[in-house]
Amino acid sequence: MLARTYKDRAAHARGRGERKKFLRRAAATYAQAHRMNGDYWTGINAATTALLIGEKTRALAVANKVRAACLRELRRVSGDRYWLLATLGEAALIARDWPAANDWYAQAARVAGRRFGDLQASRRNARLLLDFWRADPVIVEKHLRVPPIAIFAGHMIDRPKRSAPRFPARDEKKVAELIRQCIARLGAAIAYASAACGSDILFLEAVLAAGGEIFIVLPCAPEHFIETSVIGENGVGWRRRFKRVLEKATRVIIASRERLVLDGVTYDYTNQMILGLACIRAGQLNTELTAIAVWDQMPGDGPGGTASAIERWRKLGLPIEMIDLSALHGRNRPSKKCAPRLTSRRTAQKSTAQIRAILFADAVGFTRLSEAELPVFVTEFMGEVGRLVRQWEREIITRNTWGDRIYLVFRSVEAAGNFALDLGEMVTRTDWAERGLPAWSNFRIAVHAGPVYSCLEPIKRVREFFGAHVSRTARIEPIAPPGQVYASEAFAALAAAQRVTDFSFEYAGQVPMAKGYGIYPMYHVTRRRARPARTRPRS
Repeated sequence: MLARTYKDRAAHARGRGERKKFLRRAAATYAQAHRMNGDYWTGINAATTALLIGEKTRALAVANKVRAACLRELRRVSGDRYWLLATLGEAALIARDWPAANDWYAQAARVAGRRFGDLQASRRNARLLLDFWRADPVIVEKHLRVPPIAIFAGHMIDRPKRSAPRFPARDEKKVAELIRQCIARLGAAIAYASAACGSDILFLEAVLAAGGEIFIVLPCAPEHFIETSVIGENGVGWRRRFKRVLEKATRVIIASRERLVLDGVTYDYTNQMILGLACIRAGQLNTELTAIAVWDQMPGDGPGGTASAIERWRKLGLPIEMIDLSALHGRNRPSKKCAPRLTSRRTAQKSTAQIRAILFADAVGFTRLSEAELPVFVTEFMGEVGRLVRQWEREIITRNTWGDRIYLVFRSVEAAGNFALDLGEMVTRTDWAERGLPAWSNFRIAVHAGPVYSCLEPIKRVREFFGAHVSRTARIEPIAPPGQVYASEAFAALAAAQRVTDFSFEYAGQVPMAKGYGIYPMYHVTRRRARPARTRPRS
């Protein structure tokens, strides 16, 4: 795992010297591992990293040994042979045997089928080798191609007796066929969408029929979602189809497990989750992201609808395949000059919920401080925190503290992530022993984002935020390692959807939350690039 980290860092390192450093570490670690266990996977990585640091003779010698071992193993293995075939392809690239590499990768791709993560891992290494040899990458792109990822937004089937038809039930088969054609044309095999009756379910069914995998994001638990969004002229039939696509989904993500008032903000949050999760997956697989929409070309009633999703996609410059419901009905499209806003400002203002970023941080070992150390903790440790908070006060909507714990609500995920990293860097870089505190003084830091409710707190007379997502953030903080920033999957998704580039996320796994709150995917947040120091406000 350590060597793989060095190798991945080398692939993404900005400077040539930094890249060389990580490659040398990876080469040394893989060479040692191969001497110890003799496995072909450590051997091929040792050969590849040796070549990338310029040790061509050693790389070829190790690659030839690996090739012989893989050929012997192929004669014995009757099950999954993907990694043996892909390793033979990589060994052929090291030897600059292009025809053999083409043959081995073609066989590997046939075995892999839709194992896109495996294909991307092989493609990444193959690209490094072809780049080293300055060779044509056609071998990689032809056999190890990962298809684009598709996201979707579209209208529900019309409720019975809807005054102005938008997606009447009679158009279901036409729309289903147009969606099927669109998926076939794009070649999309991985899809992210919600699962309301109508176009959502038609899209999910079409992807499954094409042999793809689907990821479903629901704003709330399925039993509650059915009540509001799985309806139509054939309510029983849509419920049955809804349950079927959920059963066949690779994963179902519940944006809010608690029952919420489902307004536009909640659906907007779901749309951002769909976009962000798809962006993360496209980055992991190094493939394209495209959008598909079933829309009547009319403005929506507020955030969270099809129109607002399309508006966000357009701002990001995503390619969009549009299935125009107005054309099916023979209506004229609204002209660009007179078309109203895609989202209604009046409707948006009715909502009491807002999507906000939340931070909790807790001082490590506070209960172990002596009585004499407590005043020093307040003036020195929390004093530094206070100075940092004042630097960010324009981005902080509300703040609170309980002695050793701080709670902040931010206007954006970008501000929350940057503040969290600033806080972690401040506490780890400060010499607390010099200031009269234990050297291990530190913070556990957690960030999350979601719809929260706002009100004027009647006792303190300050603006407060509350709701299930505040509680979720509080359950993340106790499991964060000291000095590190842990983020929820939702925070990472919204950062990706909003194209935040200041920091990046490393998947930390499925982690049990504090107080039996459940098991959730967690991400470790790290600084992507240095930022200029923030100036302190004038006193």
